[in-house]
Amino acid sequence: MRAALLAFALAAAALPASAEDMLQVYRDAKAYDAQYASARQALQAGLEKLPQGRALLLPTLGLTASTTTNHLAILPYGPSPVPESARTFYNRNYQLTLSQPVFRAQNWVQYDQAEQQVRQSEAVFGQAAQDLILRVTQAYLDVLSAQDNLALVNAQKVAIGEQLAQAKRNFEVGTATITDTHEAQARFDLATAQGIVAQNDVDTKIRALQQLTGKVYAHLKPLRAEIKLSPPNPANMQSWVDLAEKQGYPVVIQDSATEIASLQTKFARAGRYPTLDLVGSYGQTLQTGSTITANSAQLNLGSFGLQLAVPIYQGGAISSREREAAANYEKAKQDLENAKRTSALSAQQNYLLVINGIANVGALEQALVSSQSALDSNKLGYEVGVRINIDVLNAQQQVFSTRRDLLQARYGTIMNHFRLKAAAASLSEQDLEQTNAALEP
Repeated sequence: MRAALLAFALAAAALPASAEDMLQVYRDAKAYDAQYASARQALQAGLEKLPQGRALLLPTLGLTASTTTNHLAILPYGPSPVPESARTFYNRNYQLTLSQPVFRAQNWVQYDQAEQQVRQSEAVFGQAAQDLILRVTQAYLDVLSAQDNLALVNAQKVAIGEQLAQAKRNFEVGTATITDTHEAQARFDLATAQGIVAQNDVDTKIRALQQLTGKVYAHLKPLRAEIKLSPPNPANMQSWVDLAEKQGYPVVIQDSATEIASLQTKFARAGRYPTLDLVGSYGQTLQTGSTITANSAQLNLGSFGLQLAVPIYQGGAISSREREAAANYEKAKQDLENAKRTSALSAQQNYLLVINGIANVGALEQALVSSQSALDSNKLGYEVGVRINIDVLNAQQQVFSTRRDLLQARYGTIMNHFRLKAAAASLSEQDLEQTNAALEP
């Protein structure tokens, strides 16, 4: 009877007709979340690094034009003055210039750096996409956990209320002492206080989910009661560690940063090399006069050739940049090693948490069966006089605590499994769909 009452309370709290599922909540978050939108725009900005780097290798073409109006006035002055006169003349010109790098070592290095910057931007966005899945799943399960806890507290309050009523009846007929009533009343009052805290927790978790999606959901679909948690695949910790060290997004991001730092050392060294450009220009100037003549003239000038620049001495700046780039490269290598170690540790920890979580769920499922049997035995013993009221209350508390721990262990194992996949950069919407399929219809 008590188990059926508890199941009804949980179902009534979590299974209305218009419940939303995890996949729909994720889609809402994908369209609303500011962090994800920021990462998407950062990716678009990062992708532009490649055409910018390519532009350094391609020709540049420019056009300049100008027009001026000049007014010349000649005034008499001196012992032999010239006649006073004035005239206006115009100068109009344009020039088209072309420059094509022939040898610029630094430009090629910057192009290679641009490729690594694009790779880095893609990895940063991939990590942001995984982070969104983790944040949505965590927020969704937090709401379910808070609602489960509220339903358990309410069900426990009902059960204690029944025990309190029975204690009062037994006291009235003289088969129990007032102590039984006081103990039951104390547990009932405590359950009331716990219910207030649990309701506040539900409201808080709902608002946290709202921050991700911009919506307040009336109801969310819970996990199936008979859900079976699967172990990691591959079922080998070292395989996950290897994946995390090789393709984990933090590692890829830092690996790109290390490559960029390595190329920066080449860029600094290339500052010593000469540059050679193919340059050309064509221009036209139209004059309707000048300060010495009133005759009009049109000048057309075209040029084409090679331009060589050789750096000789820049006050020691090039050597300083080389030392700076070398130090930054060594720093980047150490940061990469730290990223690999951190990713490996994350994979190891989450793998163990998943394995132990599955074992813990199994143990709690058995503990729940045992706790329920103990409760039934204590209630029967209380009715026949071999158990006291506090024994029944303690057994009830054990049942509800075990059920709460079981639900939280399931949620925690699911999240740790997601974090394990995220450490190996293999978490995707498909994992979310599989979890969504485990929700109540």
